[in-house]
Amino acid sequence: MDIEAISKEIRAYTSGYPYMVSRLCKIIDEKLEKDWTLNGVLNAVNVLLKDNNTLFDDLGKNLNSNEDLYNLIYEIIMCGKQHNYNPIDNIAGIGITFGFLKREGDIVVLGNKIFEILIANYFLIKEKAKMPQDVSIGIVENGKFNMALCIKKFAQHYYELYGERDQKFLERECRFLFLTYLKPLINGAGFYHIESETRNSMRTDLMIDYGTEQFIVELKLWRGEQKHEKAHEQLIEYLNSKNKSEGYLLTFDFRKRRAKKPSAKWVRKGKKKFLDCLAV
Repeated sequence: MDIEAISKEIRAYTSGYPYMVSRLCKIIDEKLEKDWTLNGVLNAVNVLLKDNNTLFDDLGKNLNSNEDLYNLIYEIIMCGKQHNYNPIDNIAGIGITFGFLKREGDIVVLGNKIFEILIANYFLIKEKAKMPQDVSIGIVENGKFNMALCIKKFAQHYYELYGERDQKFLERECRFLFLTYLKPLINGAGFYHIESETRNSMRTDLMIDYGTEQFIVELKLWRGEQKHEKAHEQLIEYLNSKNKSEGYLLTFDFRKRRAKKPSAKWVRKGKKKFLDCLAV
């Protein structure tokens, strides 16, 4: 076992939360035939996310009994809203006390990736967007996930169902709509999390794990040609930081439609390539 690599991977998902650390280790040791590999950690996270335990029960009870806490966490996860830390902010304080939230510098973020995945899935269960019956055709074949096709199909789905909705609604909910579309496709074989260090109101980086594959998808709002080119540079930098050669850029364009339709093209820059998709 590569102790350092496994320790870093477990910490990346748990942020050192004691119960989660010990539970993941127990799952690997007893349920996954001592698979002390990075893939074993991912499989253990999948098992833990389906676990019935008092920690997750308490989380659900707190979300359901405190509307303000629910709304705060919803805005952080699903809307990409940055919440500034304030020591007399009672709502954020409750989340921090329970460990569901934590302070990172001057902002409040989710306590760890497992809490974020679990809560995001809960939000998606409570309110599902419409999905066509044939959504998965071609996207998952022989245990492989076709992320490019997934994004192209989502852009068409979005165009058909949401193109005429109020712009303010869509700007707030576009991440939610994509995650609602994605979740049933990866359910059982994968999961996603939002990179907290890059999350903001105009940009969200999603890390999506499916089987042994990992995909980087950046979600952005259209802010003009110049900023779109900047998004290309940001994605390349992020791919470099994660040692990945391929990524995906999904941009939501809220300009008046006229004759616009969703578009997607592969862009190559040096040794990197990414799918540049516009949802309108």
